[in-house]
Amino acid sequence: MRDAGASGVATFEGQHDVFAPLTLAATVGGLDLMTNVAIAFPRNPIHLAHQAIDHQVLSRGRFILGLGTQVRAQIEKRFGAQFDNPVARMTELVAALRAIFEAWNTGARLNFRGEYYRHTLMTPTFSPGPNPYGSPPIYVGALGPKLTRATAEHADGLLVMPFGSKRFLHHNTLPAVREGLQASGRHIDDFAIIPEIIVSAGETDADRASADAGTRRLLAFYGSTPAYRPVLAAHGWEDLQPELNAMSKQGRWQEMGALIDDEIMHTIAACGTPAEIAAHIRDRVDGISDAVCLYQSGPIGLSTLAAIVNKLR
Repeated sequence: MRDAGASGVATFEGQHDVFAPLTLAATVGGLDLMTNVAIAFPRNPIHLAHQAIDHQVLSRGRFILGLGTQVRAQIEKRFGAQFDNPVARMTELVAALRAIFEAWNTGARLNFRGEYYRHTLMTPTFSPGPNPYGSPPIYVGALGPKLTRATAEHADGLLVMPFGSKRFLHHNTLPAVREGLQASGRHIDDFAIIPEIIVSAGETDADRASADAGTRRLLAFYGSTPAYRPVLAAHGWEDLQPELNAMSKQGRWQEMGALIDDEIMHTIAACGTPAEIAAHIRDRVDGISDAVCLYQSGPIGLSTLAAIVNKLR
């Protein structure tokens, strides 16, 4: 990533652990590190706090703890954890993390008592103590208006979900952000907004065709989830969601991508040459953020990635 000119790397919770690659990336030096996202509810705040502080120290203060809720089925059926009241639960988890960080940094007594989390003991044996880089910022990935508003009110930044569009960002996400910031008495300059955009790219025409096919399957996977129906609805495509969902329950994963036509793909994902990809991204985030995460639907060659980064700059 550094060789391609990128300022940092982000990981997501997929087929592998979300923190392990960042531990390795921290040894490179000079890169910002971020989980985008670590699934929060299956983890205890103490576990998250230790992982966050360790990576903050390893990266010399360049770590961002990005958290996400996932969806009910995944949390309850895959992780076997609780999902009820996700907005309140995430809000309280952020507060618990801050209380833990404060206790470690100042030596003050840990006394956090919430509805979902309770932390009232921290002996010196288990406290890493203060570090020269301070506590890492906490960002939250959000899509719906309630969690987006709560994120803007309580967290340090918003991670904009990759299954999105310029219209949804401006008409749905930003109004909720403004409400949350107003409730917290903060200005937009005090809050980070980091869009994540799905990128489909390749060195040759054949590579790009293969990447586009993978992107269609990825978009179909996201589109099958009820939580992402509002994104489709913003463009009048809401009827596609239950159709994709029905196919997913039938195990027809390979067929689902055929339902993602060019209009949908080019609205949600940045596709084509490096110049075309950069133009899509710039148009989507202009005036909102000077940072963006590139979600690679498939591996992108170093030279292509470098060309995209160069065009964005």
